[in-house]
This record gives sequence, C-alpha cells and structure tokens, in this order.
Amino acid sequence: MTQPSPNETIQSELLRGFRNSLPLIVGFLPFAIVLGAQAIQKGLTAFEITLMTAMSFAGGSDIASIQVWTWPPQVLLIALITFLINSRYILMSASITPYIQHLPKRKTLPMLFLLSDVMWVMSVADSNKRQSKGMKFGFSVPYYVGSALTFYFTWVSFTAIGATLGPMLGNLKSYGFDMTIPAVFLVMLRGMWKGWKKARPWLVSLIVAVLTYKLIPGPWYVIAGTTCGLISAYFWTEST
Repeated sequence: MTQPSPNETIQSELLRGFRNSLPLIVGFLPFAIVLGAQAIQKGLTAFEITLMTAMSFAGGSDIASIQVWTWPPQVLLIALITFLINSRYILMSASITPYIQHLPKRKTLPMLFLLSDVMWVMSVADSNKRQSKGMKFGFSVPYYVGSALTFYFTWVSFTAIGATLGPMLGNLKSYGFDMTIPAVFLVMLRGMWKGWKKARPWLVSLIVAVLTYKLIPGPWYVIAGTTCGLISAYFWTEST
C-alpha cells in the first residue's frame, strides 16, 4: 500500500472537496429557499428556521416537518416523521464505517453529523478511487470536511435567505412554489420505477395515506402511508 501523494496537503484536499461539491450545490439551492419561505408562512421566524436547519442537517426531514407544521406543533407526529425519513442514515453510517474505523471518535462523530445522502455517495466513491490507487486509507478527512461544510453552510444560509424573502414573496401558492417539492419527488419516483411488481409498496402507501387523510384529522396520513409502505415492502421482499 502506498501513502498519499507528497503534494497532497490538508489545504489541497479541503479545496478539492469544495470544488467537487460546487456543481451539486446548484441542485438544492431552490429547495433551501422554498423551505425558508414556507417556514415563515407557517409562523416560524427566520431565526427559528435557520436554527432548525443548522441543528438538524437533514433536508428531507426539515422539508417534511415544515409541510405538516401547525400551531401548536404536533411534536409526536414531527418526531415520528423525522425518525422514519432519517432512519436511512443508520444504514449509511454502517456502510461508511469500514472507511473511517481507523479514525478517533473525536473526528468521526462530528463528521457523521455532517453526513448526508450526497456526502455518503461522494465520500465512498472517492475512498474507493483512492484505495484503487494503492493508498492504505482511502478516506480523506479534509476532502470530506471541505465538501460537507460547503453543503452545510450553503443549505443553512440559503434557508435563511428564503426566510428573509418569504414575506416579500407573499402567498407561495400563487407562484406555484408550494408544488416545487412534491413535483420533484414525483420526478424522483419516475427515475426509481422498476415495473409494477416492485411498485406495489408505493400503491399500498398511497392507498393507506389517502384513506387516513379522509378519515383522520391532521397530517397523520404521512406516518400511516410511510409505515404501511415499509411493512409491505419488507414482506414482499421476504416472499421473493
């Protein structure tokens, strides 16, 4: 096994992580702005939504929480939604462990706080590439930090910008901005399509969510649809 290139420094790896993250940032800037604007119109302050995204670096659960936000907030519902959406991080953290297990906890714990879907993909791909070149430890901490901090500060700052612009934008529904996030998730479903057989859990989730929406007040349809979809996916996977 070879060691990292002598030309590789902490500064150069931080910069490499920053550069590699720039093209991906463009994709989520609109979501951060819309999230901030929606939060203001749900009754949160700019400080509160900025603090929320800073303390919980998880875009999917942040967005879902604001979608179902009421006054007073339904804490149990929001907690359950957050857990269901972020449970995937358990698997991602486990899969990245072989790459970082040689590092001390004082480094790995802060890095795991900054873990996101895109950072998981980037760090694993970069680690495999470096290991294929003969490097003993393929995982580059400065590269990870450079990328992750770029995503983190961009997400938080543009959420704050969205919160600042929120009162100026007026009713987001008049612009169709309220459909931005649902529309993107629909497009993502199309990209994940692998035939009717594998889409059965989606159908279960949809039917349960619609029935719950009609029968039970409040946004509990999110929990019901998600849970039933996961359970049906598990049993159909076991039977194949």
